[in-house]
Amino acid sequence: MIRALISLCLALAVSGCISLPEHAPADRSDLHLPGGLPAMAEFRARRAAPPSRPNAQMVQDFLDLAFRMESGRELPVFSRFEGPITVTVAPGAPGTLTHDLDRLLARLRTEAGIEIARIPRGPASITIETLPRARMQRVVPHAACFVVPRVSSWSEFRRARNTALLDWTTLAERERVAVFIPSDVPPQEIRDCLHEEIGQAIGPLNDLYRLPDSVFNDDNFHAVLTGFDMLILRAYYDPALHSGQPRAQVAAALPGLFARLNPRGERPSGGIVESTPRAWVDLIETALGRGTSGPRRLEAAQQALAYAEARGWTDTRLGFSYFAIGRLSLGQRGTGAIDAFRAAGAVFDRIEPGGIHAAHVNMQLAAFSLSAGDPQAALDLSGAALPAAMREENASLLATLLMIRAEALEALGRRQEARTVRMDSLAWARYGFGTTEAVTARLTEIAALAP
Repeated sequence: MIRALISLCLALAVSGCISLPEHAPADRSDLHLPGGLPAMAEFRARRAAPPSRPNAQMVQDFLDLAFRMESGRELPVFSRFEGPITVTVAPGAPGTLTHDLDRLLARLRTEAGIEIARIPRGPASITIETLPRARMQRVVPHAACFVVPRVSSWSEFRRARNTALLDWTTLAERERVAVFIPSDVPPQEIRDCLHEEIGQAIGPLNDLYRLPDSVFNDDNFHAVLTGFDMLILRAYYDPALHSGQPRAQVAAALPGLFARLNPRGERPSGGIVESTPRAWVDLIETALGRGTSGPRRLEAAQQALAYAEARGWTDTRLGFSYFAIGRLSLGQRGTGAIDAFRAAGAVFDRIEPGGIHAAHVNMQLAAFSLSAGDPQAALDLSGAALPAAMREENASLLATLLMIRAEALEALGRRQEARTVRMDSLAWARYGFGTTEAVTARLTEIAALAP
């Protein structure tokens, strides 16, 4: 319900990767951009790959997503919208929001089979309102964006705060909800909020760290709704279910429902995946959250890793524990960060070779290689990560990888290729980072890595 602000952000502040060399950043005046940055790049329409897990696991995931909130509170009954869903955007939204919203709604219609459409003005089932981040966080300090029931505007939300009106556990059927998104953030962040909050407005209210292929996961590796998410949402709106059903009734209907919707998943499950204990979640939140000292954050990440290992986990929760240690070890002497990233990469590559998790690890290792004077390794690592960044529509990661590649090509004496790749990176950076100042700052960070 709330896309949280996590200081260990996956957009990645690359200057934190290593100790920057003590020299002036490389001169990039040869870019020759009299008209400013190139036009913003856009991702092409795509259909997400279907999930590969057995249907018995899909049933478990559906129940855990649909009948519990992120806080751990149980939801007594299943709830959804009944009938066609309408979406409207309050005046004042950034220009990219409508385009990205229309793409999302088209995917929900075609991939999840949901009858959902945007209307020019309310009243609507879902109202999206944008406002400056600072104003939003004065009321909800730790939220990047969020969704609430039974209201259709910020003013209604303010009046209803701390009342039962906004309590999802009292909801038997969804009739109207509001999604609040900051207006002064990069286009990609707005798009990411749309996917997670619209997804939760119409579907699951929970996030599960054990899911390797979903936006309903607080690790935030996935930015747009995945094939798994679309299957969950298709099941949410199947005629076999309806609002007000208790968990037992939904559980009884799900095996037949998924057999019909996902026949390729009718195979042995290999066992039930252990739910994530609150103790590990608390350690991760301490490690990645704000308001905690650096040493305590790293200690919490190390404790989360020890907890995952003691539980015998081999899934993305183990990899994420290593990844957190790597990010929190950046800037320290020694090879701790590199070793942690390599360990995370080994876990992620085993689960999904060439996936988005491994791409984030390869970006970090490519930055290390560039700084260490090994441009060929930086080129190889960034190249391995590019397909996943493109497939998962992560423009900030894509731009950063291309910037690293440009510097690596420059170091290898391939200057014309470097210029071409750098220009491509700037087009994606406009979507991923937003302002000219933010794009230039990232370009400068990457240029400063190269010795």
